[in-house]
Amino acid sequence: MSEVTVYAEKCKGCRYCAGVCNQDAISFSEKSNAAGYQFAQVDPEKCIQCGLCYTVCPDCVFEIA
Repeated sequence: MSEVTVYAEKCKGCRYCAGVCNQDAISFSEKSNAAGYQFAQVDPEKCIQCGLCYTVCPDCVFEIA
């Protein structure tokens, strides 16, 4: 089964990924990355590895492998 990796340091908190996620698997950390943005995090129990987050993300935050 595939797994989603989130590169928190690349995330700028645009929330496009959360907007397209049909499974409600994406939320945002209360912590900030080095650039000062709250970053995306994926709930592996809800995620179905559909790739919508990967497709819509302008900053290449997600990897599905």
